[in-house]
Amino acid sequence: MSKKLLLAASAAVLLNVSPALAASDADLEAVKAEIQSMRDAYESKIEQLESKLETLETKQEQASKNVASTERAAGDTTASAPATSQRSIRDTSFNPAVGIILNGKYNNFSEKEGDIAGFAIGEEGERGKEGLGIDETEINFSASVDDKFRGSATIALHEHEGETEVEVEEAYVATTALPAGVEVKAGRFFSELGYLNSHHGHSDDFADRPLPNRAFLDNNYGDDGVQVSAVLPTPIYTEVGAGAFRGDDNPAGGADGNDIGAWTAYGRVGGDVGDQTSWRVGLSTLQADSISRDANEDEVNFSGDSSLYIADARAVFAPTGNNANQEIIFQGEYFMRDEDGTYEDSDAGTGAINYDDSQSGWYAQSVYKFHPQWRAGARYSQLYAGDVPAGLVGSALDDGGHSPWAATAMVDWTNSEFSRVRAQFSREEVAEDQEDNQFTLQYIMSLGAHGAHNY
Repeated sequence: MSKKLLLAASAAVLLNVSPALAASDADLEAVKAEIQSMRDAYESKIEQLESKLETLETKQEQASKNVASTERAAGDTTASAPATSQRSIRDTSFNPAVGIILNGKYNNFSEKEGDIAGFAIGEEGERGKEGLGIDETEINFSASVDDKFRGSATIALHEHEGETEVEVEEAYVATTALPAGVEVKAGRFFSELGYLNSHHGHSDDFADRPLPNRAFLDNNYGDDGVQVSAVLPTPIYTEVGAGAFRGDDNPAGGADGNDIGAWTAYGRVGGDVGDQTSWRVGLSTLQADSISRDANEDEVNFSGDSSLYIADARAVFAPTGNNANQEIIFQGEYFMRDEDGTYEDSDAGTGAINYDDSQSGWYAQSVYKFHPQWRAGARYSQLYAGDVPAGLVGSALDDGGHSPWAATAMVDWTNSEFSRVRAQFSREEVAEDQEDNQFTLQYIMSLGAHGAHNY
């Protein structure tokens, strides 16, 4: 009896399980169908995302090529550039990068007069005003034009005799894709003359320019023209170039008509010594013909021909091999100018007096970065005037037997790559028995984008 009951129970169990198994097969097919539907939907979405990713990567690659091409053409380096000038301004392919340089000063002079005996000085080369002032504010625009050109403009705002003056310091275009390391630059720009001339003042290691740059280049020679340069395929860095200019900026001036009023030529070589030292030396010239140049607040006029020659040298030594932590900079320039024409000083009451002589000057400086944020520097500069004709005795060209000189010391603190504060003391003797003790406090602040300067 028990065997019959066991068989009956087993049969009942089997009969009840079969419908459950059938139901599970149907559910399984439904789940499989749902998974397939989801797979199809996700594969379609993935294909869309992959297509979008490919498009974005193509755009990014093209933008990177444009930036790289521009930076190669610019040939800039930030190894020893001041902290306020270490950001690339050509980092966009479609809109210009915009930057503003705020440069404020407090000046205190022990002497009321600051004229340099034996030399006629232009407006930009003057000593500057005493007390608080914003000095010069720069507004910079720069961008790649396309795959063949880049452009840059610098607008300067400064005060002169109580009025705010707006000046187009630079506005030029330059090629980026010419073969054999050739670059053509056209527009208004600071010419390659010596070392400091092609740099803007806020990138200097001191609060003012040395005496020779003030006397011979009115701080910076910037003119309208065309310049062609080339980096040669030599074992060491070698660059040569020449430019033709309108001749409308000091030490040229009085450009008239469509002739070339001034031309320049330069050559420089440089290289590295191990991992700690880099160096550069150069020669350059500025030739200006048939000029009419006003100076000393338009009281002095020179008419004639002017030939300027400059030799420059610069070396940077990083004891640890890392310029960002510690470095020592040595720099100097020698100037020699020969002029043939006439000088007239209306303030001294002289007429047009023949002048054919040479003037010269030099400076040497060293700056020591002893901490990533702190630097100290010293500079000495001197000028030598030519023999003054009898008719110009008592005029601005009369040095009274004295060779003007200036000794300068500074210390500055760089909080970041965008800000620098500097204290500077100078002792100048620019005229006989006229010793001027000068104290300057300066801040330099960079807003927005601002590019690195050349070595």
